Amino acid sequence: MRGSLGASGFYGWHIVGFSALMVATTAPGQTAAVSVFIDPMLADLGISRSAISTAYLVGTLTGAVAMPFVGRALDRFGVRRVMAVIGAVFALALCALSAVSSIVGLTAGFVAIRMAGQGALGLAATTAVALWFDRRRGTAMGLVNAVGVSLISLAPVLLESLIAQTGWRRAWLIEGLVVAALVLPVALLGMRDRPADLGQRPDGRITDAASPPRPAWGLTRAVALRTPFFWTVTGGIAATGMLSTAINFHQIDLLTAHGLSTVEAAANFVPQTVANLVSTLGVGMLADRLRSRVLVALAMAFLGGALLLGTSVTPGLSAVALGVLLGAANGSIRAIEAATFPRHFGTTHIGAIRGVVTGVSVGSTAFGPVLFAVVYEATASYTPALLGALPLPLLVIVAAVFVRPPEVPAPGGRADAAGVGPAADTVALADG
Repeated sequence: MRGSLGASGFYGWHIVGFSALMVATTAPGQTAAVSVFIDPMLADLGISRSAISTAYLVGTLTGAVAMPFVGRALDRFGVRRVMAVIGAVFALALCALSAVSSIVGLTAGFVAIRMAGQGALGLAATTAVALWFDRRRGTAMGLVNAVGVSLISLAPVLLESLIAQTGWRRAWLIEGLVVAALVLPVALLGMRDRPADLGQRPDGRITDAASPPRPAWGLTRAVALRTPFFWTVTGGIAATGMLSTAINFHQIDLLTAHGLSTVEAAANFVPQTVANLVSTLGVGMLADRLRSRVLVALAMAFLGGALLLGTSVTPGLSAVALGVLLGAANGSIRAIEAATFPRHFGTTHIGAIRGVVTGVSVGSTAFGPVLFAVVYEATASYTPALLGALPLPLLVIVAAVFVRPPEVPAPGGRADAAGVGPAADTVALADG
């Protein structure tokens, strides 16, 4: 197995393809796909909209809490085994949702699909790519996220048709079977934990006497969490997740209040999706060449621009621009984190580090819609909420300007004895 796969070329691009498919397979756990089930379930189960919203909130927050543990499991047991377990849990949870009859069972189902679908499966897929690439990591991550997000965007339309034809219970069941059929074979037969498993090196570089393999290194999660750079990027992810989810959740109401029709308001998801795809791929490629701090500031500028434009948006080009800015902010910040954290923190403990980021990201999405709703009920306008949120991306921009990323080992460097980072021979990257 080692020789045959290794001889057929660099396996990392297979990992990119498999990981893109796995990101797409998170769709049943994403809000856009779940939202299609809400009205049919409300009608059949006889529960209130506030009750089902609360169940979804609990599910999202609980799923977020589990992400650091999933990240540590990836470091300890490898992507293949952990991804297989995630796929099994995700598939079973989706099948179980087809049989729910009470708010308790629904809440438990939401916990499982948000944990396994929205968080853990995507974390495992992108962590695999981080381990297989180094210099071209940004490009690889951009491809994975761009392809995955584009396929996720098709899910609501397909599910709407499926539910209309089969009913919501059978649609949950079909989703579970599809997830099992896709994730388990890819995890067990397609994924490989690290290039060394096949006698290869990151990026497919050739090993020879003049170019010895660079020793694996990595800061521990505890050390990474003490660096300002970690919290600068994570703060940007949290701000983007919370505020973009808030705007999306209230998008129809917000845009119709500014003169758009319901159809036009719903269609604003199209420029968001396109901008998300373009920025994910473009910023992923730029992350291999430009300073991290510049890209973080750019992503936050997109988010701040969306907040400002949301206060005065009108039908036509400004509405399209709002969607473009919001999509660009989302795609950019996620591409930055996925590409730069392995560079600055190493890969030895990257699962545990990115598990914290994913937990913060998932958790942040739970609060935005509630906060915007509270402000709207108090003021009868979304403008105070949009303007009140503006300091968040501005603070991240300021931090990005002044915070330096951690140094990384020089080509001949090594991690210290405790495995917490470079002990000597360090060199600053271009971000310095």
